[in-house]
Amino acid sequence: MIIGLPKEIKNNEFRVGLTPGAVSAYVHAGHRVLVETGAGLGAGFPDSEYAEAGAEILPGPGEVWSGAEMIVKVKEPLEPEYKYFREGLVIYTYLHLAADGPLTKALLASKVKTVAYETIVGREGDLPCLAPMSEIAGRMAVQQGAKYLEKTFGGRGVLLAGVPGVERGNVVIIGGGTVGANACKIAVGMGANVTVLDVNIRRLAYLDDIFPRQITTLYATRDNILKAIAQADLVVGAVLLPGRAAPRLIRREDLKRMRPGAVIVDVAVDQGGCVETTHPTTHADPIYTVDGIIHYCVANIPGAVARTSTQALVNATLPYGLKLAERGIEAACREDPGLRLGLNTYAGKCTCPGVAEALELEYTDPGTLI
Repeated sequence: MIIGLPKEIKNNEFRVGLTPGAVSAYVHAGHRVLVETGAGLGAGFPDSEYAEAGAEILPGPGEVWSGAEMIVKVKEPLEPEYKYFREGLVIYTYLHLAADGPLTKALLASKVKTVAYETIVGREGDLPCLAPMSEIAGRMAVQQGAKYLEKTFGGRGVLLAGVPGVERGNVVIIGGGTVGANACKIAVGMGANVTVLDVNIRRLAYLDDIFPRQITTLYATRDNILKAIAQADLVVGAVLLPGRAAPRLIRREDLKRMRPGAVIVDVAVDQGGCVETTHPTTHADPIYTVDGIIHYCVANIPGAVARTSTQALVNATLPYGLKLAERGIEAACREDPGLRLGLNTYAGKCTCPGVAEALELEYTDPGTLI
């Protein structure tokens, strides 16, 4: 198979879909790899390393997209890339289609076959290709939230760790999954008062076991959410419904209960956000304020630590990518039910139930197509 690696064009997105080592793995398996010049520079991988790994370096995105049978990316294609879509092309990347109607419509109209990292399911029911970015986003959420709490950014002027004789900051994490657990790890490490809310009692029990006497766990009723955010200096939205739009757990009117200058970091922004006032921002312009509350809603948080993120992402996505290249998308998805769940669009059909539900599209079981 011919694999294409274009440069990411999302604002301040420095990650890249393949490392030179991953390119070498594809080449040694008998595949060709086309790399757009400069694709890996943001993550610290020059063209020379890709060439040494066996890739063909091409001067622009058009040559890569047109010459490839499978495109490997990090983030969803943006509108300037829609012109490269064609029937039969495979795109393997993060998509988050439940919150992106225009992209979904373009993919369906062009009959592109897409496999979304975020809906591939592992043997133990986990999300192996989403996990590494969730870990990084969770850790960075507290790091970024702590920064924007500084008065110079309009925040409350609160140090999460406090100092002797002064109370510590309050961090509220809504969602105890991979993002929430990693946010919790950093917030506890900083010395903050940490409260985690979730509807999964077993998950709360797990977090209580690994952070004994260091955190407060609460069942995520609306009443508990409102009480928690009223005392919060930093709120981390870490809710995930795989393949579906995130539930809106904090409403516009709820912001009035919060302390002026508090910060919300909504990591669920890719899936529409779990806060009603969330809209995507970029690393170039990361924050905005609503009713006195600072919102940090960058849709590609891990892109700021591109080298770490790229290496972690490729560790997870490479085995599935090699399987797709070796067997073809149809055979690979027939053989691996978890990979088949990653299939979001196929031959003009929506094959992800969460996307179909969110965008009110007709769902087609991929098993009937492949």
